[in-house]
Amino acid sequence: MVAQFVATRVADFWYLSSMTVADKQVYESGRLAIVDVMRGVAIALMVFYHFCFDLASFGFAPFDFYRGSFWLNFRTLILSLFLFLAGVSLVLSAQKSINVRRFLERLLRIVGAALLVSLATWWMYGDRVVFFGVLHFVALASVLGLLFVRKPILALAFGILLLVAGNSWQFLWFDQPGWRWIGMMTHKPATEDYVPLLPWFGVVLVGIFTGDALLRSGRFGKLNQILPSESRVVSLLALSGRHSLLIYLLHQPLLFAVINLYVFVIGQ
Repeated sequence: MVAQFVATRVADFWYLSSMTVADKQVYESGRLAIVDVMRGVAIALMVFYHFCFDLASFGFAPFDFYRGSFWLNFRTLILSLFLFLAGVSLVLSAQKSINVRRFLERLLRIVGAALLVSLATWWMYGDRVVFFGVLHFVALASVLGLLFVRKPILALAFGILLLVAGNSWQFLWFDQPGWRWIGMMTHKPATEDYVPLLPWFGVVLVGIFTGDALLRSGRFGKLNQILPSESRVVSLLALSGRHSLLIYLLHQPLLFAVINLYVFVIGQ
């Protein structure tokens, strides 16, 4: 026990001494501007996607979001970016030690938001209710990801395995309502948003591996420095990235309100 404690402290000292000043700031704060900016980019893409979806829903555009390859791939791109960054962020928040209170507060906010989405979509879409969408997934992935934040190689191995399995294997068993959240169904369920554990947890695990590799190599600080310090666009994206949950919850009601107002005005 004593030898293990000493070895751990020596490893931590070597790890910190090898960091640049910028990386030490990342280590102390648990935040990274470029991660916030990239999350802000994902938020902007998501708002654009949902705006186009709403235009199609109101009959203003001929977009096919359920079968059109462009929109299906666009959704995959946005979701992959979000979940990859979720894995990176998990590494940043847990690099010193897990702040249990902060983690639980964040988890409860996400769970509450997920339940709100389920209730809202049940009211709006009925049978197409969101039972395991992106927020439900993020809540579960945040807990499961803690098992891998100190084991980056294992995270990468499991991540690749889940990505392959989730995209290659299908079983009738997982078509049953109680197991659909896992994935590997023979068909996509009738729901407005579906982010199953497989293959998407694999993306989070790859993000965990990448975040750990960048942190240990001292490259996080260098990535931070490539951002233009005086750019208003960058500042706005970073702000959006820091408040992504709030924007996620509010943007669709606002878009619906604006389009409904437009429909009312032109109807007059």
